[in-house]
Amino acid sequence: MSNISIIGAGYVGLVSGLCFAELGNQVVCIEKMEGRVDELNRKVCPIYENGLEDLLKRHIDSGGFRSSADYDDVLSTDLTFVCVGTPSNVDGSLNLDHITESIKEIGSRLKRKRGFHTVVIKSTVMPGTTMKLLIPELERSSGKKNGKDWGMAVNPEFLREGSAVHDFLVPDRIVIGSDDSRARDAVKGSYAGVIAPLVEVPISTAEMIKVASNSFLAAKISFINEIGNICKTVDVDVRDVAKGMGLDKRIGPDFLRAGCGFGGSCFPKDLRGLIAFASYQGVEARMLRSTLEVNDRQPSRMIELLERHIDVKGRTVAVLGLAFKPQTDDIREATSRRVVNELLERGARVRVHDYCAMDNFRKEFPQLEYCGTPQDCVQGSDAVLIVTEWPGYADPALYEDKLVIDGRGIVRTENYEGICW
Repeated sequence: MSNISIIGAGYVGLVSGLCFAELGNQVVCIEKMEGRVDELNRKVCPIYENGLEDLLKRHIDSGGFRSSADYDDVLSTDLTFVCVGTPSNVDGSLNLDHITESIKEIGSRLKRKRGFHTVVIKSTVMPGTTMKLLIPELERSSGKKNGKDWGMAVNPEFLREGSAVHDFLVPDRIVIGSDDSRARDAVKGSYAGVIAPLVEVPISTAEMIKVASNSFLAAKISFINEIGNICKTVDVDVRDVAKGMGLDKRIGPDFLRAGCGFGGSCFPKDLRGLIAFASYQGVEARMLRSTLEVNDRQPSRMIELLERHIDVKGRTVAVLGLAFKPQTDDIREATSRRVVNELLERGARVRVHDYCAMDNFRKEFPQLEYCGTPQDCVQGSDAVLIVTEWPGYADPALYEDKLVIDGRGIVRTENYEGICW
């Protein structure tokens, strides 16, 4: 058992902390928002994620997990995982303010700590960030030497929203980047009981594995969307094309689902970050730029298809699905935001439904009509746009004779237009 402190009780920090507790470690999650600390200690889960609420209740009750607003709790642990956000700057580069602040706070506590301590970066950063910025900052703020009093490692996360608990406990691989054997062994120990390939690499390599992985998956989605756009012009169903392609072991079927684009907190941000990083390094990342350009255009195709059938101005349009994917309430970079904005700009009346994300969406779009059921949303509309592939939207009977523009390929109705088929 390891004594672990987690910095940040956001999506990655909370999932990681509770899953480390599930593996038998003793975990304290340090979060500067005291309201969230109070929620967690009262067993109120602040995010929607399959299985997470059960883990929270179980490990609060067992004493294996707690939350705190006090960085002094780092002193009672052996490992600290930094899981704070690295949002985009205006130029696409990653903003490192939160992670730098966290390192300074950790360092000020390590001044008072006896014994070796391991600091682990889970936050997404570009290659070279840990070596050039974070290690020197921790040396300055702690007054202690890297490799002697403490060690640092990079352990990127590969969590998919909707299946994050499973992804943590049954991962495809565990990547550990470190030049310090004690730090590397400490990270390995925290994952005791997890069976997965272990990838041990230098620190900057681990950082690159994360952003390269996300960028590749995003490129695969944009590729099949572009193929789908071509297929649409010659009456070919891209889903059949993807199935035939995916049987080739060199290609594989995953991430070959054409649709109205990807979103979420990782793919767009990491792509922009890597493009900005490449530019700083003097490399023109043409393929990465194209990946983003294809994705940015894809939601507008739904509006173009809709306008082939009706004049949108003054019409009532139902949008089904607001989260960027099913099984989450996350609307960050969601396709729905672009779709709704374009409908409003064209003078449409918009009504919406989602199984989890309506509260989050209402904060940005309070002027919409929010419907309690898909049936309520569809009824009285002139057309329906399917933006998120929630299973509840797959029943053809839901739509009767309504015009349906399907951005995810989950249903087939009489009056129907698919985005890429």
